[in-house]
Order: sequence, then C-alpha cells, then structure tokens
Amino acid sequence: MNNTIPELKIRYHREMFPDIKECESHGNFVDLYTAEQTILNAGESGLINLGISVQCPEGYWMQLVPRSSTYKNFKIIQTNSFGVIDTSYCGDNDIVKLPVYALKDTVIPANTRICQFRLVKDEPFNIVSVDSLSDNTDRGGFGSSGTE
Repeated sequence: MNNTIPELKIRYHREMFPDIKECESHGNFVDLYTAEQTILNAGESGLINLGISVQCPEGYWMQLVPRSSTYKNFKIIQTNSFGVIDTSYCGDNDIVKLPVYALKDTVIPANTRICQFRLVKDEPFNIVSVDSLSDNTDRGGFGSSGTE
C-alpha cells in the first residue's frame, strides 16, 4: 500500500505581485488570496487574478470554489459554479484566476482571501447502459423534499 502524500507545486508570481500572500490551509480546503485589486461594476464579469501557477500531482485535480464569505463581502458569484484545474494546466504562465460575476459594484483589495481549493483524486469508473433502474425507489420530484 502506497501512503505517499501527494505534492502540489505552487509558483507565486512575485515578479508581478511582490506582496502576494501565500495560501493557507484551513481544514480540507486551502484559502487563496487576490494578487491585485479588482474593481467590478454590477452586471460585469471578470477574472480575479490569484497570482499563482500550479502543477497538480499526477492522478489529482484542483477544485476551486469561493469562500463562504465571498458573496456576503463582495456580492460576486463564481460564474462556472466551481473551477477545475487539471494536470494539463501546469505551465509557469498558466496563472490561476477565479471567474466571477458582480451583482453589485464592488472593490476587492489585493491580498484578500477570496476563494479556496482542494485536491481531488481521480477515480476511474465505468459507464453502464441499462434499460431500468428498477432496484431503486423513485423520490417523486426534484430536490430533497421530493417536490420542485
């Protein structure tokens, strides 16, 4: 059994952002900071520069999501629900950015904890086509309550 802990390589682009804060681990997710100030008007989309490039370990990918306070503090939402950084996005100039949409005018200062990530292990699976899922009970609707 292999108990080797995977290593995520992170390049901080200090040549562009000399004061960039390094990411911090809090539980299962790691916080990331804005590399520069971002100004967005209501209804505007933008990319928040995180000032890092990464190389995910083989067999893993990075899941990028906003922090729970991001909407409350800045009234922005991530446009693609969550981001996927896979092993092919690993060059020195492949800078990680958070795609967002502003619901109100906002200013996000440099070095603000804005999003978080975790590494997710690739798990192989097979797709099986069936005529029925008859072994399961229908819930009767969309959502946990069984209604729409």
